[in-house]
Amino acid sequence: LQFGFTTIFVAAFPLAPLLALLNNIIEIRLDAYKFVTQWRRPLPARAMDIGIWYGILEGIGVLAVITNAFVIAITSDYIPRLVYVFKYGPCANQGYIQEKCLTGYVNGSLSFFSMADFDSTDKGYCRYRDYRAPPWDHDRYEFTLQFWHVLAARLAFIIVFEHLVFGIKSFIAYLIPDMPKDLCDRMRREKYLVQEMMYEAELEHLQRERKKNGKRYHHEWP
Repeated sequence: LQFGFTTIFVAAFPLAPLLALLNNIIEIRLDAYKFVTQWRRPLPARAMDIGIWYGILEGIGVLAVITNAFVIAITSDYIPRLVYVFKYGPCANQGYIQEKCLTGYVNGSLSFFSMADFDSTDKGYCRYRDYRAPPWDHDRYEFTLQFWHVLAARLAFIIVFEHLVFGIKSFIAYLIPDMPKDLCDRMRREKYLVQEMMYEAELEHLQRERKKNGKRYHHEWP
């Protein structure tokens, strides 16, 4: 549960990993004190791996990447700013040159709403944050082209972010194998020694059988 909360919602609360680390340090020391002084020593049980928990943690990791990609893309102003700079700002089709490229961004990110639509006596307009057509437009209050551009940029960011993170994860997993090389070599050597022992035992058994039956025998495989 702690791993899920820490990874899935880290973009919303970046302080969560630090708090989880402090909590784990304190919990480890408390459990060590209990095992040493308060509880009876538990009987050890050998296990090859962590079992089903590996798949659960792997699934939580994938879900965390997808969730954080959506959180960053939807809640951040970074993508709408880039869309404004490269498409609608004073530096459109020229690239990001300097800070003046964001001139008018706040005004461009606000839409108009007629106070008369509230059945009010006021005849002015109020501004709200959205990309909708003004009340005097033919398609009043409908999504503008800028809204769809921002939405497409957000979806593109989600796809690129996910592939980038998963690519980095796969690359790190390739660089750091699950089993060290010296351990693999030791396991292969032990397997070879076991096969040699089985070969010698079978050879000795066959030699004893031949000797008991009065047949000739030698030290080579028959």
